[in-house]
Amino acid sequence: MRIRTAITSIAAAAAAVLVLGGCSADPGGSEGDTVTVVYVKTNAFTAMDTLMKTAKKEFEASHDGITVDLEPITASDDDYKTRLQLSLASPDTAPDVFYEDSFSVRSDIEAGYLLDLDDKVGAWKDWEQFDENARTAGEGADGKVYALPLGTDTRVIWYNKDVLSKAGIALPWQPESWDDILAAAAQIKKSQPDAVPFNMYAGTGTGEGTVMQSFYELLYGTGDGTGLYDDESGKWVVGSQGFVDSLTFLQTLYDEGYAVSPDKALDPNVWQSVFGDMFPKATLGATVEGSYTPSFWAEGGDFAWPEYADKMGVALFPTQDGQEPGGVSMSGGWTLAASAQTDVPDLAFEFMTTVVNEKNALWYAVNNSQIAVRKDVAADPEYLEANPFVKAVTDAVSVTHFRPANSDYPQISVAAQEATEAVITGQQSPAEAAAAYDDAVRKIAGDDGVVTG
Repeated sequence: MRIRTAITSIAAAAAAVLVLGGCSADPGGSEGDTVTVVYVKTNAFTAMDTLMKTAKKEFEASHDGITVDLEPITASDDDYKTRLQLSLASPDTAPDVFYEDSFSVRSDIEAGYLLDLDDKVGAWKDWEQFDENARTAGEGADGKVYALPLGTDTRVIWYNKDVLSKAGIALPWQPESWDDILAAAAQIKKSQPDAVPFNMYAGTGTGEGTVMQSFYELLYGTGDGTGLYDDESGKWVVGSQGFVDSLTFLQTLYDEGYAVSPDKALDPNVWQSVFGDMFPKATLGATVEGSYTPSFWAEGGDFAWPEYADKMGVALFPTQDGQEPGGVSMSGGWTLAASAQTDVPDLAFEFMTTVVNEKNALWYAVNNSQIAVRKDVAADPEYLEANPFVKAVTDAVSVTHFRPANSDYPQISVAAQEATEAVITGQQSPAEAAAAYDDAVRKIAGDDGVVTG
């Protein structure tokens, strides 16, 4: 996640495409073929690299003469997606298998980038082990499967017990409304002026993290009824009071100094400070983040913090006024997909199934703090005992929401991020930012593609 000009982004992405491997040469696959695999790798996210190296070793051992060419891309999630999109557009650069954000699946299907896996999963015995809801992450509008789920997640409030206790807040903490959050933030600010009471991401710098870990937690808890998208009409929602209310809450957090300063919020690496510095040093009361958070602090994690299990607590993010169902969460997740232009479709699918077999899926769920998508993994004692927060973050599934599975969504998401940025930087009022968002949505989806909330 990086703030950049359009020209810089395109130039960097185009250069990156040159290093991505193209498809292999022999349809169906035969001895001597190569399966190229592309995925993201960062200093704070190495689990996928380890998983892919393990799968490569297993696959090559069982496929004599076949080579798996791993091509990790060191980039933020947003830059990775940009580079991947450019590579998928050409058969000369498209990888055979790639790591795909679930929110990109529908748009990439419509673009013709993803291989239809429907017949292959139909003949794959392990497919029955995958949770029915998780399967939908890789489905197209035609109901066919185009990607295999790697794991899913939820979002909850992570809070530092020491900071809250010092502020006189009773533990375990579970706010019942937005007002409860603001009241707790005020107590923390008063008792610990140098601490950040309650951080929520905002702006385009943190990309999809802004909406999934912040804005949507608010929007889907307003009682507005429709969130971003009205499933019944198949149209995007504009004119939503819930949208304005959500921006107003973010404005309050930032104007009152409860969150990080706006300049820090616009830094795409602010999350590293949150988990690597502020929580361990007890200078942050709480933030909203994913169920994968313990992977940052566990032994071997990039921000290893042995005391995290004792120092941290988890709470559901509340609805606006405490109305039913009482809490809100968002779920996403990543998948594995194969290029529609691959010359080795069978080998590509076989490699994907190696990555997500029971043993590897268990390792990944435990080591990347994922919510398991395989039933056998979800029932495994090793998974259930992986960290002290497994039950709490899994329980959040009962109040979770998913991003609209619509090809317009990526653009809509950016428009929502821009609205939050305009508000926290004082460029627009919540009402003005919401109106600008509505205009952007109409341009993206057309007047016939919107409904008034």
